[in-house]
Amino acid sequence: MSSGSDSAVRMEIQVLGSLALRTPHGGNLIDFLTAPKPRKIIALLVLQANHVVTTAAMARELWGDNPPASMQTTLQTYVLQVRKFLGRALCRTSSEVARDVLVTKFSGYQLNLRQGEVDLHEFERLAAEGRKALADGFDEKAIRLLTGAMEVWSGPPLVDMQVGPLLDAEIRRLEESRLTVLMQRNDAKLRLALHHELPGELAGLVSQYPMHENLHAQYMLSLYRSGRCSDALVVFRRLREHLVGELGLEPSLRLQRLHRAMLTADPLLDGADFTEVESLLDRFGGAPALAVPRRAG
Repeated sequence: MSSGSDSAVRMEIQVLGSLALRTPHGGNLIDFLTAPKPRKIIALLVLQANHVVTTAAMARELWGDNPPASMQTTLQTYVLQVRKFLGRALCRTSSEVARDVLVTKFSGYQLNLRQGEVDLHEFERLAAEGRKALADGFDEKAIRLLTGAMEVWSGPPLVDMQVGPLLDAEIRRLEESRLTVLMQRNDAKLRLALHHELPGELAGLVSQYPMHENLHAQYMLSLYRSGRCSDALVVFRRLREHLVGELGLEPSLRLQRLHRAMLTADPLLDGADFTEVESLLDRFGGAPALAVPRRAG
């Protein structure tokens, strides 16, 4: 905890998968907190660790737009249960938890956690370092960091919980962050001519996101560079069918240009001619998803 001593028991909290809370005592202690509403409160507090979660936000997560007349009293009861649970996990009294760990604030409650206690924070750290490596031109380092960020995940966020509107929004945000990290890693792999590693993974992702153009661009390019031009063209056709059928829209000009370049077997798609990088970017609208290889060094 941020205000606790260094000798205090450390927790390992997982939200990128099933909700879990572990200490050196062993086991997933969250299993001993079976009531769904206190579990939701813990999840909400962990996702906003070291920031105040208002009682209004807690009420909306627990009851939506129909809180009970006894909302304040009921919330206090749930928070007391959470404090007792944390006290047992950390071998501290409820009063110590209320003072140092799960603190009452003017408008709500704040869960104080130390660096490294939540898997989400490790994911965000690795993702940020990976983005910096990309920006600095170190693709191999970026791949290691971004792969490490994705390996923090053990499954969909809070996969074992029935969530309310606030946690649902948080889950969507986290899934979007993971998808962004994955696409950034794919860009780096394409630049390093590691296209053969991508089709298997991207096949599942484009099925999950049938109208996501950047994923389809990466999938098409990885297939094309793997000698599977016909498969890449099928990917474009299916994307177009989804966009036209669901939204009444054609694929973006960037995707259409990529498609035409594949039809004509444009050698620039192979990414081998470094002298024409600028021409390639102009032709495809400067889209990073095309992942044009950088010069060595």
